[in-house]
Order: sequence, then structure tokens, then C-alpha cells
Amino acid sequence: MSDTSSYDAPKAEAFAGRLLEALNQGALCLMTSIGHRTGLFDAMRDQPPLTSAELAARAGLHERYVREWLGAMFTSGVVETVPGSDRYRLPAEHAAYLTRAAGADNMAVFGQYIGVLGSVEDDIVECFTRGGGVPYARFPRFHAVMAEDSGQSVMSSLESHILPLVPGLTDRFRSGIRMLDVGCGQGRVMIRLAELFPRSRFVGMDLSVDATDAARTDAAAHGLANIEFSAKDLSDFDRTAEPEAYDFITTFDAVHDQARPLNVLTGIRRALKPDGVYLMQEIKGSSHVHANRDHPLGTFLYTVSCMHCMTVSLAQGGEGLGAMWGEEMTRDYLARAGFRSVEKHELAHDVQNNWYVVRK
Repeated sequence: MSDTSSYDAPKAEAFAGRLLEALNQGALCLMTSIGHRTGLFDAMRDQPPLTSAELAARAGLHERYVREWLGAMFTSGVVETVPGSDRYRLPAEHAAYLTRAAGADNMAVFGQYIGVLGSVEDDIVECFTRGGGVPYARFPRFHAVMAEDSGQSVMSSLESHILPLVPGLTDRFRSGIRMLDVGCGQGRVMIRLAELFPRSRFVGMDLSVDATDAARTDAAAHGLANIEFSAKDLSDFDRTAEPEAYDFITTFDAVHDQARPLNVLTGIRRALKPDGVYLMQEIKGSSHVHANRDHPLGTFLYTVSCMHCMTVSLAQGGEGLGAMWGEEMTRDYLARAGFRSVEKHELAHDVQNNWYVVRK
């Protein structure tokens, strides 16, 4: 029998209010994603107040849907109305974080994850009962969203902040080196580097056939002859990696998704030249959940982990490390893979990731 003598009614009411707000914020994420994907935020940027019909015409969309979307945007405080009228405006201060013109500050990109993850909720619920995982094939939009995400956290600062983490790397690229990106997705980072450094050679590997096909198509559209992509299961990379073949190897939030992450890391070490460098981007956090209590993205990252990162690994019969495997476990795996030098860096603009410069 539960003890009700210590029941804190104000605490319960506050928690109920928090859950009510969570419903609104979750709904806002879905509508933010729609506003991004349909171009509605972009259509409102720098515009005078518009009616739903004017906005729909400007964006090339159906007015009835635009009108309902505006209702969600107004009640959430994202857009404002002209008093006494049916006209809406997007404040410049909000457009600075919701439009493509905002570049790396466009938070609307991340709202897409909620819809993507929600699409597999039934599969995840079933996994809670029977175990196993949900395969990559059940996430048809994930790589496209990840490519946009990469544009925010990596592409926007690739030349200014990320390459300088390895002293002399840019000069080596100009002279000509061989680079491998493990878990390359749609290859946006590699394609950009191949454009910048035509004397270097670039190889991207990923489990997803769809992602590597898209990367190959994009590279061809850019007329690049110094880059190649292949779909490959890297579970046995510790044995199949070409020995001492690459000067520079990268993983961008990719190791924790792998079925056999230690094998992948061991293979990376095997593939790295003696004087080579491995740059590893991984989620910032602790391996101990209690230490993540105040993480600014903790709930979001554990959710992404449960509904994608962990489950795609388990679907392959893998370890299911999950996105929040943490710095302590990351360092342990690197040591077990045979690496002896690990330097951690944090970038001011990137609250989500740690950047490890790793050498043999």
C-alpha cells in the first residue's frame, strides 16, 4: 500500500503542467518540421504581414493547410498577427533561427527528427516486448535529415574550426593525401573536401546502399574524379581493412551506430598509416546516466538513441551502444582498439559533440 502522507500536491500539479507543455512542444516540433520542409518559414522571411491565402500562393501550397499551420504557429508564439486582422508575420528574431538563410543557426532542421522517429514508434514498441531492433530500411528519410544536420554541425565549420583541429592537415590535403570517412552517409563532407583539395583522394564507406548511391550521384553531379563511395558492412573491418592505407580517417557521429564498434575502431587503426590521424566526432555526454541530468539535449539524445542509434545496431545483432555511450566508454574502446594518443576538443558552436584527435 502506498504512503500518501507525504504526497506533494503542488509538485504533482507542476509535473502535470510540465507534461501539458511537453504535448505542445512536441506538436510544435512536428509543425516546425513541416514549416521547414514546405518552405513556409522561408516564404515568410522579410515579408510584410500576409494572409493565409497570400502565404499559400507565395509558397505554392494549399491554403487550407497553410491556415491550420499558421494556427499552430500563432498559438505557439512563433508567428505574430496584426491586431484585428487575419495577417501573420514572422519576426526577424525568429526567422534568424528558422529559415535556410540562417545557415548553421537554422533550428528547424532538427525538428525533422521528431517526425522521423515517430514513424517507427510501433516497431520500437514491439522491440520492447520481443527484443531485437529496427533496421535502417525502416528509416527512409533519416540519411537525408542527417545530411542537413551535418550541414549545421560540420559543413558550416569544416574549414574554419574542424580541419584546424589537426595542425598542418590543410597543407597536407593541398599536397595530396588519402582519406577515408567511415559511416559517410550521403557524403556531403567528403564531397566538399574533394572539391577543395583535388590532389587528394577520398573514400567513403557506409552500410546504407541508398545513402552511398545518393553520395555517388552527388559526386558525379559535381564532376569529381577523386572520390569514391561503397556500401559495406564494417562488422569485420578489424580483419578486412586495407593496412596502413590512409593518412586521415574520420567518423562523424557514426561509431555508436555500428553493430561491432570495437571491430570498426580496430579496423580504423589498422587502416591508418603510422603517422596518420583519426578524427572522431561523437556525442558529448557521460557514460553514467546520472551525470547527464543537466545535459541541455539529454532527453532528445536518449530518445534519438533509443529510436534509431541503438536499435539499428541491435537489428544487426550488434551491441547497441547507443548515442549516449559517453566519453568514458569512448576512451575505453579507443584504448582497446590499440590507440595510444587521444586528445579531446570542444567547439563553442557545437553543444552536442566532442571531437577526438586520435593517433596510433
